[in-house]
Amino acid sequence: MKVDFKKKYGLFIGGEWRDSSDGATFAVSNPANGEHLTDCAQATEKDVDDAVKAAWAAFPEWKAVEPQERAAILNKIADRIDENAELLAAVETLDNGKPIRETTFIDVPWSSEHFRYFAGAVLTQQGTASVLNTPNITGNALSIVLHEPIGVVGQIVPWNFPFLMAAWKLAPVLAAGDCTVIKSSSSTPLSLIVFLELIQDLVPAGVINMITGSGSRAGQYILDHPGFRKLAFTGSTEVGLNVARAAAEKLIPATLELGGKSANIYFDDCNFRQAIDGLQVGILFNQGQVCCAGSRVFVQEGIYDKFVDAAVKAFTSVKQGDTMDMNTQIGTQVNEAQVKKIASYIEIAKKEGATIACGGEPNKEGELAKGCYFKPTLITNVTNDMRVAQEEIFGPVAVVIKFKDEADVIKMANDSEYGLGGAVWTKDITKAIRVARSVETGRMWVNTYNQIPAGAPFGGYKKSGIGRETDLSILDAYTQQKNIFINLSDEETGFYPEK
Repeated sequence: MKVDFKKKYGLFIGGEWRDSSDGATFAVSNPANGEHLTDCAQATEKDVDDAVKAAWAAFPEWKAVEPQERAAILNKIADRIDENAELLAAVETLDNGKPIRETTFIDVPWSSEHFRYFAGAVLTQQGTASVLNTPNITGNALSIVLHEPIGVVGQIVPWNFPFLMAAWKLAPVLAAGDCTVIKSSSSTPLSLIVFLELIQDLVPAGVINMITGSGSRAGQYILDHPGFRKLAFTGSTEVGLNVARAAAEKLIPATLELGGKSANIYFDDCNFRQAIDGLQVGILFNQGQVCCAGSRVFVQEGIYDKFVDAAVKAFTSVKQGDTMDMNTQIGTQVNEAQVKKIASYIEIAKKEGATIACGGEPNKEGELAKGCYFKPTLITNVTNDMRVAQEEIFGPVAVVIKFKDEADVIKMANDSEYGLGGAVWTKDITKAIRVARSVETGRMWVNTYNQIPAGAPFGGYKKSGIGRETDLSILDAYTQQKNIFINLSDEETGFYPEK
């Protein structure tokens, strides 16, 4: 699908599109060929302040909207996504570099699913009423617990899943009755911009406000602004620490979905063909630019050699090419800086004594030389203490580590500062559950990988984050509980009897 981008896109504040207050912009390019796509507004501190004020102005009215009406709006948003799925998929591919088949069959439909899920979820979030007996009230008391919107939320989404992560953030914040100022990555702002153009008639002005710009400027303005009641961030652990500090200084909550170095564990008795497919899904999906990517591949010694041989054959057979071709299986990294980062880890692996079994370099074949392509890479002869086994590379690079038995692999899997995802592959369900329970991580798949549907909580242990998303429980993070305690008795408490 051909997309005709505007020459320039502004900020979305108070239901209107406008230039940044100083007129500054930044360029957005297609990482597959370097083509300039458009320019976007570089938000200033004043722009962020205006967005926060617009959100607070809209909050009283939006807060008063009944859950049933908010649910109806969320379903209309989902319908609008489905109606414009081809456009949104094309924009995401052009802006991010991921293959069109991924955006068509994963990013866009999963985003629609999240709005529908939270349309239903908000109707299940009910308060409680309990009759209580207390020592100092003669008779009974009634305790009523209500869920109320938290206020205005600052949300920052990453460049690896710009549209889907925006859906993860926007669906629950709208369902809860909050207003938001959301910022996309300066590398990939276009899908969220086009999305808001499509739905701006469905949501009252000021409920959603979008700013664009660099993380060091526009992102920091969000972290520094005193007008937020909550922060939500998806991205690197390093930046996540800054978000956590900013929230702590304001005494407000933060939801953080951060980095990972997930263990993808293969036992001798696994379904071998399924396992090789799962290896590719675990590390090549989205060019390895996935926080929960199966980047540490643990293979039991009985199948290690066979596994490596099959994996190399599979990796070298993957079709890498034109991101707008539905047959392309792997696209580009988000930009040249990411390519250089990945390449630097290849050199680190060599210096550490590991072996580059396949890949290990940018793909410069023919037309691909114009883009930010990196070959699917498998690194062998790796030990768990190497940097390439401990640090997040964020690319189509898997390290393969041999293990002896269950105890051995659990120890190595847990020897990481991260704990976001992971998987175990075996035909023994008892062993699968035992290992899944033993690995310190927020999500463990069994005989599958990278399935993140709405309705299953997703988030990390340790330095992989705080809180859970994609599930009913996130509504609790976007609301606050109010308790109304009623004395049902006409009697005095008896604490201060008359003399």
